Amino acid sequence: MSRNSCLHRHHTQSICASPSLACPKTCSSSGPFGLGNKYVRLNVGGSLFYTMLQVLTRQNSMLKAMFTGKKEVFTDKEGWILIDRSGKHFGSVLCYLREGTVALPKGRQAVLELLAEAKYYLIQGLVDLCQNHLQVSQEHALCVIPVVTSIKEEERLIQSCTKPVVKLVYNRSNNKYSYTSNSDDHLLKNIELFDRLSLSFNGRVLFIRDVIGDEICCWSFYGLGHKFAEVCCTSIVYATEKKQTKVEFPEARIYEETLNVLLYETTQLPNDSLLEAACHGDAGCGFHSEEDEGSGGAEPREYIRQIHVKRYSTYEERPLGH
Repeated sequence: MSRNSCLHRHHTQSICASPSLACPKTCSSSGPFGLGNKYVRLNVGGSLFYTMLQVLTRQNSMLKAMFTGKKEVFTDKEGWILIDRSGKHFGSVLCYLREGTVALPKGRQAVLELLAEAKYYLIQGLVDLCQNHLQVSQEHALCVIPVVTSIKEEERLIQSCTKPVVKLVYNRSNNKYSYTSNSDDHLLKNIELFDRLSLSFNGRVLFIRDVIGDEICCWSFYGLGHKFAEVCCTSIVYATEKKQTKVEFPEARIYEETLNVLLYETTQLPNDSLLEAACHGDAGCGFHSEEDEGSGGAEPREYIRQIHVKRYSTYEERPLGH
């Protein structure tokens, strides 16, 4: 019961001897809790509880030993049974003794604390309940990142997944030119960001690694089995006759697209207003290339929002491909 209700004086007699006993006193080990004493007042680390004797003696535990005369019991001068433990989770302990089950507290740390109390009071059923919960939560907390080895495997994985998908392609060796001085550092930053995001959104988003793709460093974002955005982080730099590959780290853009992918968490189509906001209003939800404009839009197709971080530089002002 709550602290307030426990502090309310009841007309039942004190369980232990006389209320004038000094604090603390030891109740007789011969069993002062007879059948006539139906209720017990407990002071557990300063938290007050009021429960029935049959609840405390229902299961084999240290509490049963206390209230059947097998273990020494201390009381204060008002008759409250003193237990030198934290009362934070004692309410859950009582609930388990009453019902045979209990709703475990939220958070791994809180369950660990309740487990410690269950072990102290030797309540094996509650120990098992806490340990099973911790084991299951630990398994769910594991962040499994599949590494695709073929296009078919990738397609199968994305189409069968009910969650949004974020894929990172990184292939350091897939480069016929030399790298700029900080390209390796930026590639490592992209990989580290992928690891951080996969830990943060584990369970909500499927993260995939691709180490055999054509791109050196490229992010792809999928919802409802379809690709809707891409952030390519590589470009070729023509500073001199020597061609170099530059890897960028557009951290803010990658974060933004990862948050956008959460719009596709459910199997239903996302809200139109959310999609419009995610697609940057009038810009539309797709990317129109020059080839699309030349075709006149005769055939409907799915558009992908593509962000390519490319910086070309040359001494001659002329368009350059890569």
